[in-house]
Amino acid sequence: MTAETKTELPQTTTTVYQVKGMTCGHCEGAVSSEIAELAGVTSVKAVASTGQVTVVSEAPLDDDAVAAAVDEAGYELDGLA
Repeated sequence: MTAETKTELPQTTTTVYQVKGMTCGHCEGAVSSEIAELAGVTSVKAVASTGQVTVVSEAPLDDDAVAAAVDEAGYELDGLA
């Protein structure tokens, strides 16, 4: 008798946010750093030229928590992209 092994891939959520005020690499780093500290976040990529921040997390994030992290970095969350 053979045993089957099933490997389940972890589920992730990808959300793209629009952030006002990012103009350079330093801005991208500041926003990414703050959002990366939120529980469950596995990846953050900010792009100053578009103002978009792509966040991969283990579960959907609380928008207020993301807004607070962006605010802490000195920028403004403008909603979902």
